[in-house]
Amino acid sequence: MTATRPAEALAEPVERVGHGWTSALSLANGAIWVGWYGPLQILLASQAKDFAPGSGMSKETMLAWVTGAGALVSLVANPLFGALSDRTTSRRGRRTPWIVAGTAGGALSLLLLAGAGGVWTMAAGWCLVQLTLNAAFAAVTAAVPDRVPRLQRGSVGGWLGAAQILGVVGGTGLATVAGGVEAGYAACAVFTVVGVLPYVLRYEDLRLAAADRPEWSWRSFAAGFWLSPRRYPDLGWAWLTRFLINLSNALVLLYLLYYLRDRLHYGNPDQGVLILTAVNGVTLLATVVVGGVWSDRVGRRKPFVIWSGVLMAVATAALAGWQTWPGAIVAAAVLGVGFGVFTSVDFALMTDVLPKALDRGKDLGVINVANALPQVAAPALAAPIVTYLGGYRVLYLVSAVIGLAGAVLVGRIRGVD
Repeated sequence: MTATRPAEALAEPVERVGHGWTSALSLANGAIWVGWYGPLQILLASQAKDFAPGSGMSKETMLAWVTGAGALVSLVANPLFGALSDRTTSRRGRRTPWIVAGTAGGALSLLLLAGAGGVWTMAAGWCLVQLTLNAAFAAVTAAVPDRVPRLQRGSVGGWLGAAQILGVVGGTGLATVAGGVEAGYAACAVFTVVGVLPYVLRYEDLRLAAADRPEWSWRSFAAGFWLSPRRYPDLGWAWLTRFLINLSNALVLLYLLYYLRDRLHYGNPDQGVLILTAVNGVTLLATVVVGGVWSDRVGRRKPFVIWSGVLMAVATAALAGWQTWPGAIVAAAVLGVGFGVFTSVDFALMTDVLPKALDRGKDLGVINVANALPQVAAPALAAPIVTYLGGYRVLYLVSAVIGLAGAVLVGRIRGVD
């Protein structure tokens, strides 16, 4: 696929994208998630366990503090780089320069994080990873409304979702089998770079003419974080539903390693996390593309999002009542089914309610805050619940209620079937 006239960068796409473009963009997306979830699932928890003795913090509190700090960075980084890519007039297009720069910076940041010697360098390294990889991620997601027509976005969103879970599984696997924390970070860094190369080398981006570039204003950028319920009610409700369901999922994942070790007393918790992630990935892959394609064919989004959210809430509640290894496997499988449908169809729903083509990158960046903000809120909620308010049983019940609320509020979106 070659780049077209600069004016078409702001046009509503009508030409269907091919399988090659979708595959290359999905691989780039999955590579970015490898860079995130190798650390989040295994490596950061291992470092926190090593650094906690003598620091005055428990490993749970240290992990919550570090991941929360990184998530705060991503809250600003994703919409910031999305807005900058909206205004980029490079010959390589609006999005590709940021994919390249963000991926290279993310790989270097992962290598720096591998050499962390304590909680402060660990936190600084993770914040750099979040800053740089969010630049690449904002550009990758903005490429979809740039190039994909509305009635193909469910299927493309499904492939991106499949790549996402493969990135989570792949990152977890690399971190587990690499042979140590430093080797795990190096493996994730290499894969992240290699994974984006097919897209940036093979497919040209749409160029924005200098005359069409919007003016930059920090005041306008800051104001763009506010999704006015009066001006854009559908966008506001869509953001809230995504936030709540992602918060529920983040509460499940955050302490999974510690849950297996301390509550289930599973013999090899690192391996247990990998097994649960793989089970979740298999069922997610079985539904993520099918759900998106089905949604495209029937022309409806909301019923898919609602019922997937309900299913995820049921699975999360099962973790609270069935605290055994078989129970964890069943819950992981059911969560994968629900989150697979949610991932593809909710992405299509989000692109359907974007207000303006000129601000696609920024608006998607603000929407992606609903993915990052749960990483801040989850540690703040989970740490006191696990430590003082009832442990993992209460944590997973709270998570189920939050996810169910997100599913119910999808019904408030009026502009999408």
